Amino acid sequence: MAAPRTCGLWSYCGRGLSRAKRSCGLPGLRSSSLWGPLGARLLSQEKRATETHFGFETVSEEEKGGKVYQVFESVAKKYDVMNDMMSLGIHRVWKDLLLRKMHPLPGTQLLDVAGGTGDIAFRFLNYVQAQHQGKQKKQLRAQQNLSWEEIAKKYQNEEDSLGGSLVMVCDINREMLKVGKQKAFDRGYKAGLAWVLGDAEELPFDDDKFDVYTIAFGIRNVTHIDRALQEAHRVLKPGGRFLCLEFSQVNNPLISRLYDLYSFQVIPVLGEVVAGDWKSYQYLVESIRKFPSQEAFKEMIEDAGFQKVTYESLTSGIVAIHSGFKL
Repeated sequence: MAAPRTCGLWSYCGRGLSRAKRSCGLPGLRSSSLWGPLGARLLSQEKRATETHFGFETVSEEEKGGKVYQVFESVAKKYDVMNDMMSLGIHRVWKDLLLRKMHPLPGTQLLDVAGGTGDIAFRFLNYVQAQHQGKQKKQLRAQQNLSWEEIAKKYQNEEDSLGGSLVMVCDINREMLKVGKQKAFDRGYKAGLAWVLGDAEELPFDDDKFDVYTIAFGIRNVTHIDRALQEAHRVLKPGGRFLCLEFSQVNNPLISRLYDLYSFQVIPVLGEVVAGDWKSYQYLVESIRKFPSQEAFKEMIEDAGFQKVTYESLTSGIVAIHSGFKL
């Protein structure tokens, strides 16, 4: 069967950086004296407004973007290995559950944000291909009067094994995308797959373009989560679905204590031994603790314009899958 042309896009949306720079200005202060008590209070408020967290550390919004980029640039080559070691392989089950919840059909257009190494993309391609092949077999079984020559010809004329599906992997980090592209090449993924360098806070795509938007273990690293959610809403078609797989809050006190012990005492050590990088994995652990609870994140998704927002906690709340629709 002939494969459809592969989309191999490499572009960069730099608008997110310029937007961040503009947000760090001091609007409305030019007409006020910066030397009086009012000016001092305004400056103090502006300073607080432009501060955010990098793990447990307080940094400027501009500084966080650079620090997060360095983390994933550093861990990219060992990212998948460390995921297996840190989660004891359970992250694979969580991602499979995300795909089952999505249940994409042939023809689905998926945008996977922060998906650099391709884990969600490859699962999506496997899933829709299986769906398409199953549909084809049902059609052939229903046509019992076809000869074997006609059946063989029908298979040979099938040009698109994905039924027109496409997954666009968008990530802000070049090194993560390099790893993903190499994995795709090694595993033989060509059709229905594209790679784009872009910012989750200002996506380089038109409005109403995708059927599904996914982000797995990525949104907690975004400086402005509200902007990323608004962008997700913008690029989805009416009726499109938002799905987020992310670490969340454990709802069992005993498991929570054991989880904290493992996270802070074991994971950074694994990072040092396997990836030679203690600090990056210390940040990743801390960033999980700073992420909103399941209910708080649900409200943020609703504030971005999504409806029918629900979530499912997995493994006692260690992770959660949030879902919402653009209606």
